[in-house]
Amino acid sequence: MRAVVLVGGFGTRMRPLTNHVPKSMLPVGHEPMISRLVGRLVEGGVTDVTLALGFKAEPFLEAFLDGHCHGARLHYAVESEPLDTAGAIRFAAEHSGIDDTFVVVNGDIITDLDVSMLLAVHRAAGAEGTIHLTPVEDPSSFGIVELDGDGRVERFVEKPPAGTMTSNLINAGTYVLEPSVVERIAPGRPVSLEREVFPDLVERRTLFAAATDDYWIDAGRPELYLRANLDLVNGQRSERVDPVAPGATVDPSATINLSLIGPGVVVEERASVTESVVLAGASIGRGATVERSIVMGRVGPDAVVSDAVVGADGDVPAGTTLADARLPAPG
Repeated sequence: MRAVVLVGGFGTRMRPLTNHVPKSMLPVGHEPMISRLVGRLVEGGVTDVTLALGFKAEPFLEAFLDGHCHGARLHYAVESEPLDTAGAIRFAAEHSGIDDTFVVVNGDIITDLDVSMLLAVHRAAGAEGTIHLTPVEDPSSFGIVELDGDGRVERFVEKPPAGTMTSNLINAGTYVLEPSVVERIAPGRPVSLEREVFPDLVERRTLFAAATDDYWIDAGRPELYLRANLDLVNGQRSERVDPVAPGATVDPSATINLSLIGPGVVVEERASVTESVVLAGASIGRGATVERSIVMGRVGPDAVVSDAVVGADGDVPAGTTLADARLPAPG
């Protein structure tokens, strides 16, 4: 089974974390998001994964030196110009010779979905495309999906006003597609899967969906990326990880509460880290306080960081406060 993972975005919403690191290489539970995603695909029967990239592949090549991840063989399809979601899928499928039923996944999705289940639904329905759906409490900020009694997609409703929703199911970013879908994607120009291809399949009555209540989060924004990490230590997931990664140095007098401390991190004496993620190589100075934040850079002694994002180039001076901000500020 083949799969295409869409990792071509520039990670604009995640800056400054993505100033030097591709979004899908950021860790969730001490493991790169892309590695977690590929591992889930392998569990569902995928053996070959093509990463659809919009820029250089070097960070991925360096991370997976033998060309494999969780046993799956990796391929790289690097676009010379942005082709949007469907255009990227066509480019990747042609680049890696995909000519049979395949899986597509958005690269910033964290989920416990069993991909083999979605494939079984797809084949049982005789579908051209099958979408994974997930329920949300407030679908007014999403596009909802309406189905008929057979699981066929009837229509998409973009961001319905509160009180008018006929469904609470949203597109969860994992799909099964047939090669015939790729053939109908116009070559050589940007094409949107959501705005062009899926509506066409709805017209043809060949688009189906399967809803599950598996754990799911789109980790493409800092606050959701933070939650995806903290869910691995706060009891929201069946999977648990060690809060402090091997290779981190945490002074015995420091306090770590419901947080993740990455490899190579230094947390000095009397520092306090609460509901935060401190990424590899960062440092938290003596007596500093970090709350509900993501730190990739340096927090000076006795500084206070709350509800903030500190990138690799960020340096919070000693004794200062950074709240509700990003450092460096995105340009």
